[in-house]
Amino acid sequence: MTQSISQKSQTAAARDSEQTVFVVDDEAAVRDSLRWLLESIRLRVETFDSAEAFLQTVRAERSGCIVLDVRMPGLSGPELMDRLGRLGVALPIIFLSAHGDVPLAVRAMKAGAFDFMQKPYNHQQFLERVQQALKHDAKNRNERQRHDHLATTLARLTTRERQILDRVVGGMSNKLIARELNLSHKTVEAHRSRLMHKMGVGSFAELLQLVLTQGDPKPH
Repeated sequence: MTQSISQKSQTAAARDSEQTVFVVDDEAAVRDSLRWLLESIRLRVETFDSAEAFLQTVRAERSGCIVLDVRMPGLSGPELMDRLGRLGVALPIIFLSAHGDVPLAVRAMKAGAFDFMQKPYNHQQFLERVQQALKHDAKNRNERQRHDHLATTLARLTTRERQILDRVVGGMSNKLIARELNLSHKTVEAHRSRLMHKMGVGSFAELLQLVLTQGDPKPH
């Protein structure tokens, strides 16, 4: 039976949320070895024989990490990392190199690579770094989701509610806010109550923590 559009979307969303280790290496023996090693600790693995093949399937929504060979025909590992950055793909990258290219390792780390390991690598150390990269990715995604949720919530506030929120976060009392915005004390209290309800918080402390940990709202 053909899947509906909704079912396909749900399937894609489930796949995107499932952490995957993407192995990109032009040597079949290396890909097979890495797949066996990673699957031995029950990690989900997808392999690609070139940077170009990986680019055809990767999306910013996918979660996990990338194990990437440095030198490959076509796009090199660092070139792929640059391309992914422009596409908004923020998956942690662990580079593998058989060449011991220290300057390249320095460049990769400065550009944001998660790690750089030389072949032959210690299997246990490699698995530990992959698991750390997966945890790093999960943490970053949770932070981005919270930030996106806050941005969506702030967009629901009225202009007046945003004005009051900016001043509440700035430490102003209701009395001072009322004076500055030429409003009654009761009107400020009403707006403050509504904005806190929209923000899903029950106290000023919760409101302050939410806004300050996810980024201050732009002043209005």
